[in-house]
Amino acid sequence: MFVKSSIRRTVLALGGVAAMLTAAPASADPLAKEVFGAQRLPALSQAAAHGTYSKGCFGGGVAIAEDGPNWQAMRLSRNRRWGHPEMIATLERLSREAVQDGWPGLLLGDISQPRGGPMLSGHASHQIGLDADIWFVPMPAGQRLTKAQRETMEFVSLLKPKSLYVDDRKWTPAHAAVLKRTASYPNVERVLVHPGIKKKLCDTVTGDRSWLRKVRPIWGHDAHFHVRIACPAGSNGCKKQEAVPKSDGCDASLAWWFTDEPWKPATGPAKPRARDVMRLSALPAACQAVAAAPAPASEALVTVTGSGRTLAAAAASSPVSASAFAPTPESSIPLPFGRPGN
Repeated sequence: MFVKSSIRRTVLALGGVAAMLTAAPASADPLAKEVFGAQRLPALSQAAAHGTYSKGCFGGGVAIAEDGPNWQAMRLSRNRRWGHPEMIATLERLSREAVQDGWPGLLLGDISQPRGGPMLSGHASHQIGLDADIWFVPMPAGQRLTKAQRETMEFVSLLKPKSLYVDDRKWTPAHAAVLKRTASYPNVERVLVHPGIKKKLCDTVTGDRSWLRKVRPIWGHDAHFHVRIACPAGSNGCKKQEAVPKSDGCDASLAWWFTDEPWKPATGPAKPRARDVMRLSALPAACQAVAAAPAPASEALVTVTGSGRTLAAAAASSPVSASAFAPTPESSIPLPFGRPGN
């Protein structure tokens, strides 16, 4: 009964996507966020990322379990626990190894939608299954948060109130250690943090500072850090970012963030967010096939529980339910006009 009902839901979902893709000319090119935001399960295909981090999709995705040995997934209603298998494996490894740094476990924020693509709310990136957000609050040792707690638990900024600088009462050696470990992984290309956190590292890290080059400053990352891995093998349609500079980044490019220029309010008519106007045709051609591809019978068949293991279908809970897509809070900080490449 479980498998039959799962298949039925999958068929209904695919029917809705097919209708969008084969509709009359007036709607033949739907908004990409509506097509990919409607997907409940990944595409059954070879794992591959297509396009760029902010304009693309991915097939063959897997979900990280709601609970693992050293992690807990947050904001479950969003259904954004999905990623390319290499991204999920990287998070599982980090959760296990960060224990050595005094980090009992990770609280995982958004990774991607089941097939990536632009989201109905929130991020511009996270579209090809190679981005993930990790809270700066470690997992409570010996405690499993309820689903309700995971929806309502507040973000904790590491900054002083109304300041660009780190609050030393909140900063610990474990914060620096987990960032260093993350940046040390060869497949990790960038670790995005608030400029104040980057400055804190620049001011305090001694010894080997080579890993600091991967830690890049950007607004809105004071309560979590953003991990981005490189295009994986087999993803020929994945477009690489420019390499980060060879310096540690503790230079004029960081000082710029502490001037008025990056935080000037935008002038003129507000421009729509790219995710809100991007049509399906704007994505790589492969994304149409990804959107229309069949799905697994249940989430359990593609859920990583620890050390690369997946749940057996017989032991699965009910498949993912329709998401309320709780809105991601939008940043009130205006985007700067120009900034160094991140």
